[in-house]
Amino acid sequence: MTQNLSSRRYLMCRPTHFAVDYAINPWMDPSAPVDADLAIRQWSTLRQVYLDLGHTVDEIEPLPGLPDMVFAANGATVVDGRALAVQFLNPERADEGPAYASWFERAGFEVHQPKHVNEGEGDILLAGDLLLAGTGFRTAHAAHAQVQEVFGRPVVTLQLVDPRFYHLDTALCVLDPQTVAYLPEAFSPGSQAVLRRLFPDAIIARPADAEVLGLNAVSDGRHVVLPAQATGFAAALTERGYEPIGVDMSELRKAGGGPKCCTLEVRDR
Repeated sequence: MTQNLSSRRYLMCRPTHFAVDYAINPWMDPSAPVDADLAIRQWSTLRQVYLDLGHTVDEIEPLPGLPDMVFAANGATVVDGRALAVQFLNPERADEGPAYASWFERAGFEVHQPKHVNEGEGDILLAGDLLLAGTGFRTAHAAHAQVQEVFGRPVVTLQLVDPRFYHLDTALCVLDPQTVAYLPEAFSPGSQAVLRRLFPDAIIARPADAEVLGLNAVSDGRHVVLPAQATGFAAALTERGYEPIGVDMSELRKAGGGPKCCTLEVRDR
């Protein structure tokens, strides 16, 4: 395991307007009650964990009528000071894209507008020099070519096949530049073979951990912030020398989100 203890910069959005008013993934049930105050408390705990670890947290202003804007990972992909803005598949989230793009423009980033549907770090994850790019449910395969052109890094397409794991960041977690954890069953046979070839030392997650969105975790190379309910994954991380930090994100999970969904890594030049 390679330890990278450098401070990270994250962008988050307080779930002021969080609700489950529609269903655009299998986790969402508009008929189930949602405790917005509990969601804010869980989100605030996550934010404080990052600050306690020495990371920087920027915040984007939450906008009324956008209950999923809390899931900042979907707001952009940011590498080397360049931001690729997003285009959502579902109209319910469409207005989040311009809001995040405007934030990055104001913050001085080089912003590239999307040519195809892409949902940011939900489906595009930096692993060393590679960009792992999911498709199958949200991000269009055609978007992967733009990802490569914008960032000038090799892109590896991974086909998602289980609708519960509709974004790559629900089925795979980058732990450090050489190591990932993933749920094989979430990927097509060919993509499973690619992952075995690229990451022979990967942590293979158990379905029980993935089913509480345990892989929707954030790693700084040493500490891994993950849903508290993913106890098997936490044990596997400890065995490999990482330091798991469990946080309860159960209220936000009602919309299909965990720590990573709430966290966009902002990579400056």
